[in-house]
Amino acid sequence: MPDVVDIERLRAEFQAALAQASTDEAVRAVRDRFLGRKGGVVATLMKAVAGAAPADRPLLGRLANQLKIQIEAQLEEKRLAVEAGRPIAGAVDVTLPGRQAPLGRLHPLTAVRNQVEAVFSRMGFEILEGPEVEDDYHNFEALNMPPEHPARDMQDTLFLARPVPQRAAGATGTRPSTRPAPPERPATLLRTHTSAMQIRYMEAHEPPVRIVALGKVFRRDDLDLTHTPMFQQFEGLLVDEGVTMGDLKGTLTAFLREVFAPDTKVFFRPSFFPYTEPSAEVFIGCVFCEGSGCPVCKRTGWLEILGSGMVHPAVLEAVGYDSERYTGFAFGTGIERVAMLKYRVDDIRLFYENDLRFLEQFSF
Repeated sequence: MPDVVDIERLRAEFQAALAQASTDEAVRAVRDRFLGRKGGVVATLMKAVAGAAPADRPLLGRLANQLKIQIEAQLEEKRLAVEAGRPIAGAVDVTLPGRQAPLGRLHPLTAVRNQVEAVFSRMGFEILEGPEVEDDYHNFEALNMPPEHPARDMQDTLFLARPVPQRAAGATGTRPSTRPAPPERPATLLRTHTSAMQIRYMEAHEPPVRIVALGKVFRRDDLDLTHTPMFQQFEGLLVDEGVTMGDLKGTLTAFLREVFAPDTKVFFRPSFFPYTEPSAEVFIGCVFCEGSGCPVCKRTGWLEILGSGMVHPAVLEAVGYDSERYTGFAFGTGIERVAMLKYRVDDIRLFYENDLRFLEQFSF
């Protein structure tokens, strides 16, 4: 038969078991153990009290009921405490380690442009930008391309306004007019190259000149693997006394070896550009096959990267420079072309499609 000592022992067992319970499952296990209807500690105690001696039954019954009430109350308190400590669904768990927020990256064309600016800035060149809407004079004529020059066809220009010639007074079928003829409307266009900025700069500055002009240019090209109607270009110009072709070759070789690799092979081949004489196309060793020959370089081992040459005397004279005293060199290429070779990209359209699968491959 139970006695007072047995009841106190059960109380101590309950307190110890409840102290170890820290989850909903553990609290339920303690409840089942002590308050279960069949085989529970309290139920078993009540049956034992019913069989006690009549003289002991009132005291034992009172103590057993007090134990049951105490167990029920403390189990409810424990349940509420465990529930209060449970994280709310969808809430931030402040105990978890922090997550690094995703950061934006430079576009590969921006990275190449930054590198071009950095290299030429260290060489002492001034970095310029100019208007994207140009006039015919600065975009063509001042660069030794008069109206009927065949080089204009190579540019495939996007005109905004064609020149409107004035009508001759007294022409056949018209009456003479005493009013002054309207001024001819100049041709305006989306610039086809950034060389126009070189003319504008030389018109406002005396030699020595050392500039690199960067920006968007526009041509009527179909969009394909290597062409796009809008692309970015950089063109450099250096004018001073005693400038030679050797200065041009040294400058471009140093630039290309810093952009690509210190052991990059550089090759100059004679060519023609209306605003330079002599002119040269610049090639580098194929970055895809390392000069052994592949379909990209047409089995030659070389890839064209730049156009360059010594500034034509007619260009210097157009801006009022003494071509007998000053000489200079110019060069230029597309930023996309440099990026395609530097990062082994075979489709220029990838730079403008905003495909994160492509852009996330670059970590600048």
